[in-house]
Amino acid sequence: MRAVVIMPTYNEQENLRSMVGRLRAAVPDAHLLVVDDDSPDGTGVTADELAASDEAVHVLHRAGKAGLGAAYRAGMRWALDAGYDVVVEMDADGSHQPEQLSRLLDAVGPADVVLGSRWVAGGGTENWPFRRRLLSRGGSSYARIALGVPARDVTGGYRAFTAEALEAIGFEDVASQGYCFQIDMLRRAYGAGLRVTEVPITFVERVHGASKMSGAIVVEAMVRVTGWGITGLPARWRRTPDRASAERPS
Repeated sequence: MRAVVIMPTYNEQENLRSMVGRLRAAVPDAHLLVVDDDSPDGTGVTADELAASDEAVHVLHRAGKAGLGAAYRAGMRWALDAGYDVVVEMDADGSHQPEQLSRLLDAVGPADVVLGSRWVAGGGTENWPFRRRLLSRGGSSYARIALGVPARDVTGGYRAFTAEALEAIGFEDVASQGYCFQIDMLRRAYGAGLRVTEVPITFVERVHGASKMSGAIVVEAMVRVTGWGITGLPARWRRTPDRASAERPS
């Protein structure tokens, strides 16, 4: 399988070079697409320098900051047009460890969508205060119950999709921005009857730079999830023996 990691960036100059080095060392066969939203700190210039010295590193420059969802949609379209079989979402700030990427890739095949999960056995977080853990778990639990999906980590952003899964989800029609994009993609995956599984990861708090999380992102997620839950779309997940086995962590 040809796999590409999509890494959206906005002002990640302090993290990008290290993350690219770690990724290329951890899984040398995986390619990388940096999707930069015209970062004023020079992230895009650094990405171009890395791409010039490594043919497995690619860069997609966008005109301005348009949100996480828009960056991923553009990257996914690029990846499918380039013929990749597996597309991975990964943050550029170091919170998603490249050294754990093989866990996700190994689960592709039996599963169409693989979630790197903080909230299954073996998963967790590092350097998170209790309040943030409570907020993350609470938000994930609310979305899981409201949407009727069985995944434990609904909001996480370390994921792998087969090319066929992205097409089945209709990713280009996902209007959600911010981290609601992750919830929207997952509800669509279950609604399309795809095989979804979770593998444990450890989420590490960023050391450099500022988090992109904001109150507006939280509000968007709450409003959209509540609306989806009320309308009951997509249809509630119905388990079958094959799908139930796909839910169990590797």
